[in-house]
Amino acid sequence: MSHAVTIRGLDAEIAVEPGETILDAALRSGLPFPFGCQSGNCGACKCALVAGGVALAPYSEFALEEGERLQGMILGCRAMPVEDCTVALLETEELEAHPARELSCRVVALDDLTHDIRRLRLEILSGGPFAFSAGQFASLRFAGLPPRDYSMASRPDEALLEFHVRLVAGGAVTPHVRERLKIGDAVALAGPMGTSSWRRRHAGPILAVAGGSGLAPIKSIVETALAAGARQPIRLYVGARAERDLYLLDHFAALAARHPNLAVIPVLSAPDGPTARRTGFLADALAADLGALDGWKAYLAGPPLMVESCVDALARLGMARGDCHADAFYTEAEKQALMRAAGG
Repeated sequence: MSHAVTIRGLDAEIAVEPGETILDAALRSGLPFPFGCQSGNCGACKCALVAGGVALAPYSEFALEEGERLQGMILGCRAMPVEDCTVALLETEELEAHPARELSCRVVALDDLTHDIRRLRLEILSGGPFAFSAGQFASLRFAGLPPRDYSMASRPDEALLEFHVRLVAGGAVTPHVRERLKIGDAVALAGPMGTSSWRRRHAGPILAVAGGSGLAPIKSIVETALAAGARQPIRLYVGARAERDLYLLDHFAALAARHPNLAVIPVLSAPDGPTARRTGFLADALAADLGALDGWKAYLAGPPLMVESCVDALARLGMARGDCHADAFYTEAEKQALMRAAGG
């Protein structure tokens, strides 16, 4: 027997079938329920259980801390109702709602940003207009291949959509983007999705932390905030293994020259030779540089280990989890492994 779940923040009621999660049922119903990894590891689908009961499949404490669970927080991707329920989305007053779109697009530009990251720009042919918040992502489908999620690197007000695609060795999709995708090819897009987006009403200092191709959503956030006239301090940390993994530094240096409130700090974790750049792990750099973080908000994107270690470092500095908007980039293989480990 299905259970009725009322979702505050979306003003909707859905039927959740036995063995189905609240997130699965919401997405099946076409609702813009926030989500990320769908395997209980990122926390993007965290919500409050207002009434009723659920069974929770195994999840990571990074996504849902014990104290949060005791306060009534649950993960939509791991929650299976055992009775009729009411859940409330978090921070709905700060998040902008955008209609879900299915777009037909065309590749209009391709270039290599690093040895393993390719930038593609898409022109929308039909299905628009496409509104999104800086920091969100979309699902892209190339030439009959399975869909993959990528963050928009462009600002919401730009005509072309920009994405940074990192090559995943042995992957089913990224080798196609790297080796076979060409100008004029069709790309299907669905979105927008994600809750790790810029909070435009926040007037305090901004901390932006990017690892690898996680620079894509961080680029969108930083550029959008500056274009909107943000005057508060913005500190951008860009992490990479070696020099060849850094990209767009000249772009951000030019941006910082025009906006004195922007500071850009590259950090190399495993330089392959002598370097004048800062070295070490991003989490250690944050811990060394930052003091009290009252009034700050942080936006983080990149590999899961980097994101988790940086969020932990910021928590030790006193930043509330609610002020950390983190997007951990899981590969499809990592997602599947997490699902198996969680019994999903």
